[in-house]
Amino acid sequence: MSDTISVMGFYSRYCFPCLCDFALDNPIVGEQRRQLLTLVEGSVLEIGFGTGLNLPFYPRQIRQLTAVDPNPGMSKRAQNRIRKSGIEVHCHQLRSEHLPFNDNSYDCIVSTFTLCSIQDVSPAMREVFRVLKPGGKFVFLEHGLSPDSNIERWQRRINGIQRWFGGGCSLIRNMKEIVSAQPFTVMDTCEMYLDEVPRTHGYIYRGVARK
Repeated sequence: MSDTISVMGFYSRYCFPCLCDFALDNPIVGEQRRQLLTLVEGSVLEIGFGTGLNLPFYPRQIRQLTAVDPNPGMSKRAQNRIRKSGIEVHCHQLRSEHLPFNDNSYDCIVSTFTLCSIQDVSPAMREVFRVLKPGGKFVFLEHGLSPDSNIERWQRRINGIQRWFGGGCSLIRNMKEIVSAQPFTVMDTCEMYLDEVPRTHGYIYRGVARK
């Protein structure tokens, strides 16, 4: 058992961050990030900061943000992007299910390709809602469950393998339902398949929810 834990720890810290960059650092996903992050303003918290792939797409007026991610390998890989960005990033190595911030702290909270892999996503979303200011925005770009029955069947068939290789990432979460479970006053979402991505992995939810 200890050998298995050691192997998984090595994979999570050293291999998975490289895999994330390989899968998510491309122009197609970058355009989705750009469109999403035009909505960001004020004080910003990013959950699931990962390797910092959002940094080049933040608006120029964002010069500082708070970032949380539980994976030390992600944080280490992010440092070069942080230095290049010109943004002051306050990094916290912790999970989104227990955020150490006061109620109503942030104007905007960002999540990109994060809700798929949080083990207890409902408590994490309650924390997001708690630390978001009244009138603030939760902006999200996530992949998840397809509405097409044929694609959904394949997503369910391969989800176990996906979770093993993808650091707990699930293909079968309905992101619109997960976000709307919190009492946001307004939610606007756009759903689509990404070009040049297998449909099992490329059904995207991009949206904004207001507290």
